[in-house]
Amino acid sequence: MKFKSVAAATLAVATLFGMSACGTSNSADDNTIVFWHNATSGDGKQYWEDFAKAFEEKNPGVTVHIETIQNEDFEGKLTTAMQDPSSGPDVYMALGGAKTKDMVDAGQAMDLTDKISDTIKTQMASSLSSTTYDGKIYGVPVTVQPGGIWYSKDLFKQAGIGEVPTTFSELKDAVKKLRSAGIDPIALGGKDAWPAGHWYYWLSLRECSTDAYNKGVNEKDFSDECWTKAGEDLQELADMDAFNEGYLTTTAQQGASSSAGLLANHKAAMELMGTWEPGVLKDLTPDKQPMADLGFFAFPSVDGGKGEAGALMGAATGFSVNPEAPQAAIDFVNFMGEKEWQEKYATAFSTIPASVEAYDVVADENLQQIIEALNNSDDMKLWMDTALGGNIGNALNAGIVNMLSGQGTPADIVTAMKDAAAKG
Repeated sequence: MKFKSVAAATLAVATLFGMSACGTSNSADDNTIVFWHNATSGDGKQYWEDFAKAFEEKNPGVTVHIETIQNEDFEGKLTTAMQDPSSGPDVYMALGGAKTKDMVDAGQAMDLTDKISDTIKTQMASSLSSTTYDGKIYGVPVTVQPGGIWYSKDLFKQAGIGEVPTTFSELKDAVKKLRSAGIDPIALGGKDAWPAGHWYYWLSLRECSTDAYNKGVNEKDFSDECWTKAGEDLQELADMDAFNEGYLTTTAQQGASSSAGLLANHKAAMELMGTWEPGVLKDLTPDKQPMADLGFFAFPSVDGGKGEAGALMGAATGFSVNPEAPQAAIDFVNFMGEKEWQEKYATAFSTIPASVEAYDVVADENLQQIIEALNNSDDMKLWMDTALGGNIGNALNAGIVNMLSGQGTPADIVTAMKDAAAKG
């Protein structure tokens, strides 16, 4: 499951409170906060319980009512509840990208521009762009999760690969060496569509100039040839047998036979994923321990591509406030930005905090590499399907799978996006 929230890949069983709590958030009293998130189990669920308790202790008389909702159910429940803000939660995990923009336009998210703390403004300055729309801030980010390629150091060594690829040509050379050594080069969970989509997203980011990419995502202008070229690059990988056998019917992150399971059990050498990958792999290794030889490298540049060098793409999870919520809800999201709780969040979710002041708590060497990449990049784009919104994003992912299954062409991917954009 792609983290349309940062560590969703580590989350499992839903724990829903009685629905009588829904709809009472803003009509109850100014000292009650209804809070929705999707960390339904484990350390993440415990983090939010500890966080709420600490907030209540700091704010005597305030009560935080938590509702944990399974990731796959979250969007539907939230959009339904917020059709009438008076019946929705006071604080909720933002959906991100065009979906949050739709909620902003519908008056379902509070403008926090003049309400967030100085701590957030300074320590989260770079990540606030993920919750900013039309120059106004509509959420407090808690983590950023750029993607990249995770790999088995042992399998690379076995195939005679001494250095990680930094260009697309070098990646293709690595694929050839791995295949020659009898190793599936790239694990891909094509059944879930979005993992295949990730390859196209990244190749587009590398092929397209910043202007062309922004026109595509923001203005739905896909006229530049780079959008077709990205599909041709992906087709080239497929034609050279880069992916695991049966990748179109392979799931992404559920069980040993999933794409993540193939990497965790050394059945494939690489997988393109976000920073939730180490936590997912840990649950799929034979001993349920972190994958000992796991490595990470940034998505390679594309020879002749016009994309910004080192440009990143990923998820940014933030929390928004209901426009009808009390002041306590604003204080609640500001509390999320405090260094102590950013550090605890990073530890609980095994991720990168949004606050630069909390980076030091990240001990995983792969995540440290990603932090270095963040520090060297001016911006991080949201996952393309998230940024485009549900209609175009779904059409994009379907077009990519169709091409890989022999039912379409690179040009058809672009056509699918154009057609979806035309429908609105």
